[in-house]
Amino acid sequence: MRMCVLLCLCALISAVRCVLPVQTQPEQVHVSYPGVKNSMLVTWSTADEAESVVEYGLWGGKLFSHTAKGNTSVFIDGGPENRTMYIHRVTLTDLIPAAAYVYHCGSGAGWSDIFYFTSLNESVSFSPRFALFGDMGNENPQSLSRLQKETQMGMYDVILHIGDFAYDMHEDNGRIGDEFMRQIESIAAYTPYMTCPGNHEWAYNFSHYRSRFSMPGHTENLWYSWNIGPAHIISFSTEVYFYLDYGLDLLFRQYEWLQADLQEANRPENRAQRPWIITMGHRPMYCSNDDGDDCTQFQSYVRLGRNDTQPVAPGLEDLFYQYGVDLELWAHEHTYERLWPVYDYKGCREKHDGFIPEPRDWSAFRSTDYGYTRMRLINNTHLYLQQVSDDQYGKVIDQMMLVKEKHGAHAWR
Repeated sequence: MRMCVLLCLCALISAVRCVLPVQTQPEQVHVSYPGVKNSMLVTWSTADEAESVVEYGLWGGKLFSHTAKGNTSVFIDGGPENRTMYIHRVTLTDLIPAAAYVYHCGSGAGWSDIFYFTSLNESVSFSPRFALFGDMGNENPQSLSRLQKETQMGMYDVILHIGDFAYDMHEDNGRIGDEFMRQIESIAAYTPYMTCPGNHEWAYNFSHYRSRFSMPGHTENLWYSWNIGPAHIISFSTEVYFYLDYGLDLLFRQYEWLQADLQEANRPENRAQRPWIITMGHRPMYCSNDDGDDCTQFQSYVRLGRNDTQPVAPGLEDLFYQYGVDLELWAHEHTYERLWPVYDYKGCREKHDGFIPEPRDWSAFRSTDYGYTRMRLINNTHLYLQQVSDDQYGKVIDQMMLVKEKHGAHAWR
């Protein structure tokens, strides 16, 4: 008799499992800063339509004491299957600055695991800690396990991913992108994950990048800026210089936006509050690699613009110099290279790239180790960088304290 009851019970459980709403189960959860004070944006995906709800509460308080609702957008992959995904976005508002929150997302048709995040400290005297990297693939995310541990230990306030995701998100009708987003959930669901597009996002007019992430502003994540501590951070697309089939107008629209944003950031009252201006874009202006990429060319498109377009497309070096950008963060080259300050240098010409034998005068340190960078904005004058080698089990192989008593265009003269 006991065996009969047990068998009947197992059959009942199996039957229930068959009808669970797995297509509405949330996955690929990540958070980002929407550029609005005391807010956090939660994004996730489902395979079928469902409500967009986040239940959350203060760490140590009543679980899920608050509820916020958002919206869902339909994303159809451009591959032959035309796979449909549902991207959910919910903004949490009126958060207590620098407070820890517990949350889950989904709906009555399925809930995610429980995650947590710390809301951003909105003070200009805040000293934020960053992890930054680019070019992280799905098959060989060598630094991911170390980043997972350090993120969940609370070592970082923000993650910066500077282009190239999954290799590539559109492959296998978008399933490679799904798998990558599941992989990074272990860091991106806990810490604001801020991004910019790279060349590997090119497919279907960068549609996977535009649809899967949620950055500030209304430019489909292609370019935006936001403030944190004593810094104004600008993210932009270098790819507008290369994928002209998607429209030359994007290049000029971004340039005009960059110019206006830098002008605003350089207003005396703004620069006094947030003296550091930091940019991040995928393809660098300078490098000493031997791969023939744009940064090895005398006529670098990103640095000097394109004179084969009508009208001529302006480059970014003069613009960044004119408005006193303090630090530029790049990716793409599959190597680590730190540069001395450089402007208008005349002699510039999915595995590791190699270097030319002799580094340029402006090359301060370079390495082919897999790894990532830590950055700490200490105060208005001091910024600290470390390069971590994953090949050497987390060893710090390069570090720099950048000290700037002056900020702005006049600081370079």
